[in-house]
Amino acid sequence: MAIDPALFQENERLDPRAKAVRFAEVGELRCEAGGFLPSVTVAYETWGEPNSDRSNAVVICHALSGDSHAIGWWDRMVGPGRPIDTDRYFVIGTNSLGGCQGTTGPASPHPGDGAPWQTRFPIVTVGDMVEVQMRLVRILGIETLLAVAGGSMGGMQALEWTLREPGRVRRAFITASCAAHSAMQIGFNEAARQAVMRDPRWKGGHYDPGDPPAAGLAVARMLGHLSYLSEAAFDAKFGRRLQNKDTFDYHLGTEFQVESYLAHQGDKFTTRFDANSLLYLTRAIDYYERRSLQGSRSEYLFTSFDSDWIYPTHQSRALHEMALAAGCHSEHHEVSLPFGHDAFLLDGEHQGALVRRFLES
Repeated sequence: MAIDPALFQENERLDPRAKAVRFAEVGELRCEAGGFLPSVTVAYETWGEPNSDRSNAVVICHALSGDSHAIGWWDRMVGPGRPIDTDRYFVIGTNSLGGCQGTTGPASPHPGDGAPWQTRFPIVTVGDMVEVQMRLVRILGIETLLAVAGGSMGGMQALEWTLREPGRVRRAFITASCAAHSAMQIGFNEAARQAVMRDPRWKGGHYDPGDPPAAGLAVARMLGHLSYLSEAAFDAKFGRRLQNKDTFDYHLGTEFQVESYLAHQGDKFTTRFDANSLLYLTRAIDYYERRSLQGSRSEYLFTSFDSDWIYPTHQSRALHEMALAAGCHSEHHEVSLPFGHDAFLLDGEHQGALVRRFLES
């Protein structure tokens, strides 16, 4: 099997040198779960320019550990000449509420004492994330969107966009996502949360930012990488090959290449992501549930991948059927690629052709 070199890199390919992040204040937020944020800052980036009637705006929603830099982590899909063409569309990327890349989240200073919110931060929902994005888009002078697009957690946000203010979004591209997590998906997220919360350095969420629960967060990320990829991809890349040796050492340390890879990815993640943000964002997507798309006036394009076992095709097909039942134009395409869930980040060819046609139709 041919392996895409990017598959085993950080799955959101982030390049801080290329970023041009800006910040907007969108006001206070009464959260759907009952909490309150007296002020919310949103980190965002834009590419391209609005056309004369401001009808060419596309919002990109990121997956769990992504950020506003869509032209980086979704570089196969977003950029000059790409399917979501920044020479043609006014593209807006934001960091989601509850994140840790500039938007208000658990690591942000509490207005009362200046210390991080940490677990004083209120529970947020996917709906709260979209409410904040909607406010930002209005601040940018955009009333309606040509499209909203996202995969995984970003797909949930894109779906929610189409229902909050029907008619505001013409088209939605939703890839490798679902209307609600299954027990298995919740279970993977809970295992990741427990890895963090059982790290003694977590301290109920009130850890020293200079001494975070890095060990637990690294294990949580290892679990994530196992779920993002396919068995075929792991076998093709690593097999049972040993790490820098020809025979077993018969000890409890690193023996296999795949062990070294997971440790590296886990450790790298702890340098850029806040442990509490992982808890809040995974909880938000576990809570998310849509049983109907009634009332939507958007057109939908759903894609899924035959090797994605964590967000399997039947979940995207169910979304497509919900859209049809609501009287919306909808299409669903399953793409055959061996890369697992991360295929939605890497496939600019197959889903790219579908998206290009969808946006231009």
